[in-house]
Amino acid sequence: MFQGFPEIKEALMSNRMQAAFMVAPMAIALRAQGVPVKIVYLGHRYGSAVVVRKNGPIRSFADLRGRVVAIPSRFSDERLIIFKALADNRMNPTDVKLVEMAPPDVAGALAAGAIDAFSMGEPFPSQAEMGGYGRVLFHARKYWPDYISCVLVVRQDVIDSKPEAVQTLVDGIARSGLWLEKGRAHREHAADFVGRYYYRQSPALLRWALTNPIDRVMYEPLSPRRKDFELITRLMRQTGVLDHDIAFEEYVDTRFAEGARNETSWKYEAGAGSSQ
Repeated sequence: MFQGFPEIKEALMSNRMQAAFMVAPMAIALRAQGVPVKIVYLGHRYGSAVVVRKNGPIRSFADLRGRVVAIPSRFSDERLIIFKALADNRMNPTDVKLVEMAPPDVAGALAAGAIDAFSMGEPFPSQAEMGGYGRVLFHARKYWPDYISCVLVVRQDVIDSKPEAVQTLVDGIARSGLWLEKGRAHREHAADFVGRYYYRQSPALLRWALTNPIDRVMYEPLSPRRKDFELITRLMRQTGVLDHDIAFEEYVDTRFAEGARNETSWKYEAGAGSSQ
């Protein structure tokens, strides 16, 4: 587990890591810069929000004028959603001050008053809500109905030499997503074992992020869609983090998502000793 996206980028570029979940604009920017990676699947849909202090003066997006808003990276969908909301509210990009901050630091910074708001993926909005000092101003889908954030990126040399391994990975993620979408009980169980054995975060926090409400984060459909990514690249061009057009096929390989199209949910229930 990494604390920030720049470290993930460096690990991929140096071949210390061959596959990773990262924010979509960073993956696109890496490919545009000549780094041999491709997006092969999505991590989830939705799951990002803009959060302000619970009892503070910010009650609408317009109230962010002149305020400091933290984002995980200039190459993030969480940054792009701010620009999308600015345009929809007929405000200028200079009306808010964006600062880059490692995601684990934003909740504490908001509580301490070091920032006025943050635009981040889960579980950090949930952390601020559960802590009693944060309030979701809006979820990303309000301004971006088909919003996606994290994508699965794989190095091209691995795609070329071990396509069957990439397909196995994508198949497993697809089946996990379908399993999570089978109901609240599955999400609560996932929060428990993932929180304790993988993320080392409070299961209660992950439970909040996965169930409050139940569609706060969605795990289907996870296939990369051209129209979603063409919107992202257009916003990247408009906001100055992509200096040239790049074709969908240059940074996305859809064959693994197509190969996983007929996968079914894992057959596993809480308390079972194995899954199929």
